[in-house]
Amino acid sequence: MKKAVFLDRDGVINEVLTSRVKFVNQPEQLFFLPGVAESIRRLNEVFDYVFVVTNQGGVGLGFMKEEQLQKIHDHMVNELQKEGAEIKEVAYCPHKPKSGCACRKPNSKMIEDLAEKYDVELSASYMVGDTDTDILAGKKAGTKAVFIGNNDSNADAEFPNLMNAVVWILNDVMEQ
Repeated sequence: MKKAVFLDRDGVINEVLTSRVKFVNQPEQLFFLPGVAESIRRLNEVFDYVFVVTNQGGVGLGFMKEEQLQKIHDHMVNELQKEGAEIKEVAYCPHKPKSGCACRKPNSKMIEDLAEKYDVELSASYMVGDTDTDILAGKKAGTKAVFIGNNDSNADAEFPNLMNAVVWILNDVMEQ
């Protein structure tokens, strides 16, 4: 049985809506949040895979081309890899918000497709995100859901950042 952690991108891995960056439309606009590489490295030690699942409606809205999004994701994966942190695959929904697609979170298609492709047991896996749509997608897929921020009553746990969430996830895995 393989297990995985599914991470949202914006607000979990990188800054968004800060004084430095509003949206990430270029690789140089991707600023990692503190401790992200270390957190992913720690997850890599215990989990078979770490994936990124992210809504990127800016593509569908015309703010960036899909090729540009791929450059951002390649940059993110490569920079994390330099720090010994491996992202197995990045899945994204390029569709406009409210487009009704099956892949846009809170739907769980991105998580389910990755689980099928890599033979992941979703009940032994975790979704980490900073919005209720992330938590709902994880729950629909059958993962435990961890909220970055405060006040998501649907989450299994809440933490101020990924580093704190990883400590809980690793403890939770050891208890199983």
